[in-house]
Amino acid sequence: MTMKVNKPPQVKGKSQKWKDVRGRRSRPPVTSSDLTSSPVPAAAIKKHKVSVNRKPSVKRLKKAPKPVVDRGSNSTDPGFRKPPAQANGSSTLALENESIDWQEWKEYSSSVYGNGVEETQENTEEAPGGRLEGEALHHCAQRGDGKNHVVLVMQKEQTLCFRGKCFLTCLYGRVEVMGFTIEEGQQSYPLYSPASHSPLNIRCLESPAVARDDRAEASLILQQYLLPASRKKLLKKVRPNSSIILLEPIETPLTRFLSSFSELSKLFSPPISELLWHIFIFIVVLRHVSLVKRPFFFVSTGDMDGCAVILVCGAKNVGKSTFNRFLINTLLNHTASVDYLEADLGQTEFTPSGCLSLTTVTDPLLGPPFTHQQTPDHMIYYGESSCESDLDRYLESLKSLWRRRSQSQERTLVINTMGWVKGFGLQLLVDMIRLFPVTHVVQLCHSGVTQCPALTSDYVRTADGYQTRPPAQTALEMFTESPVTPRSYTHFLVQSEFLDVGRQGTAKHQRTNEQRELSMLGYLSQLQSDDPGPVRALHSLTPYQVPYMAVALGVLHCEVEPSHMFYASNASLVGLCCLAEKVESRRGPVLLSQAPICPCVGFGVLRGIDVERGLYFLLTPIDPSILRKVNCLLLGAVTLPSCVLTAQVGLEGEKPYVTSDYIFDLSGAGKMRVFKGMLRPSLTASR
Repeated sequence: MTMKVNKPPQVKGKSQKWKDVRGRRSRPPVTSSDLTSSPVPAAAIKKHKVSVNRKPSVKRLKKAPKPVVDRGSNSTDPGFRKPPAQANGSSTLALENESIDWQEWKEYSSSVYGNGVEETQENTEEAPGGRLEGEALHHCAQRGDGKNHVVLVMQKEQTLCFRGKCFLTCLYGRVEVMGFTIEEGQQSYPLYSPASHSPLNIRCLESPAVARDDRAEASLILQQYLLPASRKKLLKKVRPNSSIILLEPIETPLTRFLSSFSELSKLFSPPISELLWHIFIFIVVLRHVSLVKRPFFFVSTGDMDGCAVILVCGAKNVGKSTFNRFLINTLLNHTASVDYLEADLGQTEFTPSGCLSLTTVTDPLLGPPFTHQQTPDHMIYYGESSCESDLDRYLESLKSLWRRRSQSQERTLVINTMGWVKGFGLQLLVDMIRLFPVTHVVQLCHSGVTQCPALTSDYVRTADGYQTRPPAQTALEMFTESPVTPRSYTHFLVQSEFLDVGRQGTAKHQRTNEQRELSMLGYLSQLQSDDPGPVRALHSLTPYQVPYMAVALGVLHCEVEPSHMFYASNASLVGLCCLAEKVESRRGPVLLSQAPICPCVGFGVLRGIDVERGLYFLLTPIDPSILRKVNCLLLGAVTLPSCVLTAQVGLEGEKPYVTSDYIFDLSGAGKMRVFKGMLRPSLTASR
């Protein structure tokens, strides 16, 4: 990843207000060489290239696998190469040849995945962390006796790439996940690495230079989790810069709810190609260092007043969301919270799609968006995954969110933008840079070119926005040596270099529409009980009864005849909003003729409408104390995932909202839309 920085002239005399408040998590300054070189020494790379040309030397298994806790191997297989990274988490398994050695690994893999491993002699020499060569990085992971957890010893700069879900606790030293540093003594953090996104990486960091007895302290820690035999083997691997982590299983209402759908039951289980690689990593623990290209960004506000306002922009599928997670996690190493303004309607981070929101982030983001759905501080329901139909309402909604942000709290703000960077999309970006007090613009691009002009201060100073225009230069300023210049900011041009950048993932669960459905399912999982037990279908839950004379009903994305409003909104997702005006009606429902811009507190499923009694039946995870403030239900183009309607059956196997006996003559009737993942001819040709 290469980066170009355009910085405005420094202004002297400004106060320095943004400092590192958590010294233990401070990182050493990153030099330009760190961005282009790997952490592996050049000598190790040279030796590795020589070893690749040798014959495979994997030790053949002489016995059947035995269910013991010792995991080991005492030879290196140069014929096995780390699969190249793919966009959105897909990967391939690359082999030099289909050797007999590898065939034996494949036959052996099923028993290993069931916690059966082969016990080998311990006759190798310990290699330094981060080396590609060496034969001794084994026996670094031990399973707790009678408990479903694994203890792993990692050396400095070693990286574990994994699929699945777990709780991670750092018992000794410190590690990094998605830019967030986890140290000993901290709480356990949930990690989610599903097949819909790139695998997570756990990287061992160098420990602070403090005099301590590593073996003695590690022994006391391991006593709580391992038997003496396993503890003894792990203690041999402990070094001054080692880290010890504990991995434990995790089960939440979210994971139970997702696994109840057949098409999502393997979401956290890797495919066979990745499973074999995952097994090999755990047997020959971290023998090959995973080189992770992480988005790099350093913000220093020592030369300006207030906190940083960072706007991240770029074309579709260029890595904005992943960059934002790394950026937020890195900032959380130095501050207690970060503000996040969501301006991307299609790929939202904390809410279902179709929302503009402002969220205070206090916990690290260690998974994809559907794993950390939460209620923002302020939210406006736009109702569509794109703003093309009403650009003015989009900008006015963003302005409304900004006015609601507390200006007294000094927190760094990260602004996420859409992947629409041409035409009106470019004009909207110009408007946002002018409307908000932006201090840094991070522009992501790929293929060596920018998909839109570089959004430097000079460009924005003269460009036309959708609502704004460049300031007119007066005659006095034209003849003045030092005219009044508009506010400037630092511009970063970051070149994304990961494989298949700029292209949408084609594997299962990786398309944008599927990820939007996962976010919606993540939100609906909040309706499930925290207690372990069977998943309850949404139509089996007890709904709220809301008099329709007490709330207004509106449609955001299209015009609907008043007589068809109930048909359109039944069994649909609605935004629970709060109008400033009081809603009252003595007869009949209250219907809105225009789309309002008003606060939204959450979402609900309009499960049914009782016209005779004048009631809406509403399912929502929102607390009743907040629900009392809601006086408006807004229907948008964001729909419920089809699996909610087709896969959740009643007590007698019925599907309440799906039928095969439909009449096309009825207004609004039709077949359910099925996305088959087929590309447009223009996109096929471009590939």
